Amino acid sequence: MTLLQEKTLGDRFRVDFPILSRDVHEKRLIYFDSAATSQKPHAVLNVLRDYYEQINANVHRGAHALSAEATDAYEGARDKVAGFIKARSRNEIVYTRNATEATNLVAYSWGLNTLKPGDEIIVSVMEHHSNLIPWQIVAQKTGAILKHVQLTETEEFDLEQYKTLLSERTKLVSVVHVSNTLGCINPVEEIIKLAHQYEAKVLIDACQSIPHLPINVQAMDCDWLVASGHKMCAPTGIGFLYGKLDLLKSMPPFLGGGEMIQDVFLDRFTCAELPHKFEAGTPAIGEAIALGAAVDYLSGIGMDNIHAYEEELTGYLFKKLAEVPNLRTYGPKPDREGKGRAALAAFNVAGLNASDLSTLLDHEGVAIRSGHHCTQPLHRILGVTGSARSSLYFYNTRDEIDRFVIALKDTIDFFKSVRD
Repeated sequence: MTLLQEKTLGDRFRVDFPILSRDVHEKRLIYFDSAATSQKPHAVLNVLRDYYEQINANVHRGAHALSAEATDAYEGARDKVAGFIKARSRNEIVYTRNATEATNLVAYSWGLNTLKPGDEIIVSVMEHHSNLIPWQIVAQKTGAILKHVQLTETEEFDLEQYKTLLSERTKLVSVVHVSNTLGCINPVEEIIKLAHQYEAKVLIDACQSIPHLPINVQAMDCDWLVASGHKMCAPTGIGFLYGKLDLLKSMPPFLGGGEMIQDVFLDRFTCAELPHKFEAGTPAIGEAIALGAAVDYLSGIGMDNIHAYEEELTGYLFKKLAEVPNLRTYGPKPDREGKGRAALAAFNVAGLNASDLSTLLDHEGVAIRSGHHCTQPLHRILGVTGSARSSLYFYNTRDEIDRFVIALKDTIDFFKSVRD
């Protein structure tokens, strides 16, 4: 009997997450905001606490036992991340504060030193601001030209239009794997393959895919990939950049200071070997170790299991949302089995403000997000200023979806009665 047959992941693993047992307004909390940040299991919280209570010391620099133990745990977590995404080498994993810093690292180290006037950068209109603004800055500083992939009629990445944008002038393609607003799963393997035919580099924003899907960067063949730990059960303040080894070797350091050096003289310095060349200053040691614990936790459940269970939740979520009058979801619809998109739904209800909806749902113990979700250009294209968003993870259940939809209908009825 498989894990999914014995008990759903949501029923089995939600007990690992302390916040999910909280009562809000005398109601059990329904947390449907995992696309913004995931909850943290005891296994991760305990590792973070244990670092500060038992082996708190700076890494790499000390000869004493505590420093050696902290260094082993810190570097051991790097090995876990490399294994989790199937990197060829542990030296291809660079710790950063988050995915935003990882993208900026590539933009400033590679982009500013490589791109020239007339070179072209391709992004999509669905990108998170953290994968738009760095390239806008680079384009302004280098004279490179930004081009944008539009949406299909089903509000997905327009692969055919993308093909028309590619040319010998294309030097970089930077796209999201899974949209945090549309929920579409972009065909990154095909996107990368087509870009490489023009010898363009490709960066993949995997913030919304790494927590939910098995990732193999070698099979994907991306040049860089960025992710944030806090969306995959790890603490805030830790993320990582994956980069192909030869490419990282060719890039100059992003920040200067301690840790990233080999030798320093009054008028010059030499860089440390990878990955430390890009890790200036005292790092987020406890958070990196806890990221390794999060990788262990997710790997123990199995990313294939997580993905399969979330497909079930996706299908059920969209089935229930279809029962709500005047509600419009964004992005592609899942098939009957919940396949074809991520376990999130950005939506609006005709005549109602998304922020008002989320505020009243909060009083029912339902935590969802509202606003532009750091995708303002996308919302303009969709013709709205913002949307409400329910985003699920493996610790959620069908029962929670039922309660959410009941609370949503009651909230809509309340606003209707006020208007009437």
